[in-house]
Amino acid sequence: MSLAVGTTAPAFTVKDTNGNTVSLSDFAGKTVVLYFYPKDDTPGCTKEAQSFRDNYAEYQGKDMVVLGVSMDDEASHKAFTEKYGLPFQLLADTDGAITKAYDVDGGGYPKRVTYIIDGEGKISYVDDKVQTATHAQDILGIIGSK
Repeated sequence: MSLAVGTTAPAFTVKDTNGNTVSLSDFAGKTVVLYFYPKDDTPGCTKEAQSFRDNYAEYQGKDMVVLGVSMDDEASHKAFTEKYGLPFQLLADTDGAITKAYDVDGGGYPKRVTYIIDGEGKISYVDDKVQTATHAQDILGIIGSK
């Protein structure tokens, strides 16, 4: 069961694709699209990442941050990012702490769930029925209707 809308998003600090330390608090005041996915470079996860890549300019135009989270390590994230030209950060949740905090643990990998976190750090939307190929557009549609 995912976290509920209105819940304060659990804080985290973790390494990204390039080994930089990233915290949720780094994005205070911005809308964050935090999407969890099972594994780098698998068919569904690749479609989902490409969906965000192909719509990334629209997210930037709305001053929104896209963060992908899986339990893969930094090296895996780097290879995945380079292979598909991903312009956003992937977070290496190697110990599963973020996955557990956001209640998306699928038993050794994150379930495919996306949280929209508002500028105040509250969860404003949860999508647990992700359509990988159209996910980024679906989220933009939801944000546009809010």
